[in-house]
Amino acid sequence: MLFHATTVTRLPFKVPFDWDGVHAYLAARAIPGVEVVRPGLYARSVASGGTHGIVRVERAGDDALALTVVGPFHDAATRAARLFDLDVDPGAVGTALSADPFMAGLVEARPGMRVPGAWDGFELAVRAILGQQVSVAAATRLAGKLVAAFGTPLTPGGAVAEPGLTHVFPSPAALVDADVALALNIPRARGAAVRAVAAAIIAEPDLFDPGQGLAVAVARLKALRGIGDWTAHYVAMRALRDADALPTGDIGLLRALEDEAGRPSAKALEARSAAWRPWRAYAVLHLWAHDAARTAALPRPPKTRRTTKRIPEQGAGCGPRAARAKVSP
Repeated sequence: MLFHATTVTRLPFKVPFDWDGVHAYLAARAIPGVEVVRPGLYARSVASGGTHGIVRVERAGDDALALTVVGPFHDAATRAARLFDLDVDPGAVGTALSADPFMAGLVEARPGMRVPGAWDGFELAVRAILGQQVSVAAATRLAGKLVAAFGTPLTPGGAVAEPGLTHVFPSPAALVDADVALALNIPRARGAAVRAVAAAIIAEPDLFDPGQGLAVAVARLKALRGIGDWTAHYVAMRALRDADALPTGDIGLLRALEDEAGRPSAKALEARSAAWRPWRAYAVLHLWAHDAARTAALPRPPKTRRTTKRIPEQGAGCGPRAARAKVSP
């Protein structure tokens, strides 16, 4: 049931703060039914036990966000701070990364870059699994189908309604035995990976707790079915708030560092990233943003008139499309 008590909390942060960057990142990945992102606003459904509610996050000035919570959720401020990465000192990050001349240019271009976090570690891990081998948009659609099939509808309550919010994200108990592959029409191995994560968090409630240390966290995650090094670092970076996580095999990172000498290897990226420690996750966001901007600036090939019937691609999820999906699901 919905709880109608409403509280508003001011969440301060150290400037600069790249609100536009975080907002755009979350907007592209907003789970239909669970999250809505509109100009100046991020809102989502939340649940604690049998109680449902809604949170809204907006700019409240030059040095703070405003968090509105509908419901008795005592840890909402902590979760929102993690989601928007409010506790970091952007000056310390910028100084460290700027020791690399190339990164110095990226920091200057996008001051206050944050690493968007996650409201819930289990939700983020499931979203990351659904994003394997598909585009960001496709992963978002799959997450919406998952919510529609297995999520719990928000209890009606006009006083706290937020257009677009219809469900709370499925709980681990709702997914541990669910036939996710059938419901979403995805490979059975990926559905099994979702069930494995659900079983793991039920057995180990601290699986997604911050502060484990990168090596320990990555090892625990990689022990789960369907989670490799890339996904483990991505989850560690966003859900576990590990500032040094780095998915070295990410093609977007390698493409962003490509120069006259060519595109670096994952091994070369690992070696170069030693200079970015302990803030490698922030380097990841800068490089992803740089790659996206550079890709968007490339001229598009001219459209050609089709004279034959289009044949659907074979092996969906393989080849170049899969490579593009490695850029932050």
